[in-house]
Amino acid sequence: MAASRALSSALRLLARSRPPLSACTRSNSNRAAIGHLQRQRYGRLYPLLLVSTDGSTVRLRYGEPKRILMMPLDSNTLPEAERKARLRRQFPSKPKAKEEETFEGIDLDTYKKFWKK
Repeated sequence: MAASRALSSALRLLARSRPPLSACTRSNSNRAAIGHLQRQRYGRLYPLLLVSTDGSTVRLRYGEPKRILMMPLDSNTLPEAERKARLRRQFPSKPKAKEEETFEGIDLDTYKKFWKK
């Protein structure tokens, strides 16, 4: 019995010396300089229109502010003609090099009046 009284009095003293769990801590600029805040990059969700490959659309909430998000199209499922047409649109052919103009047949004396002296 004496041991339990001693234990309970020791626990009471220990409880008085520690602050309660709901003790307020100071949150100021010094604390923010020590470590980063534990939160998401974007705290809210933004409306988004998701467009699938068959053209159907779904409205949902997304973590980044975007308006439309398109799902990638699998080119292996397309017919051969449409796949080649898409590749031609995506990677157009290089323009042909033009021939340089030569000034051999031009009479420069006719343009002499436009030159600065």
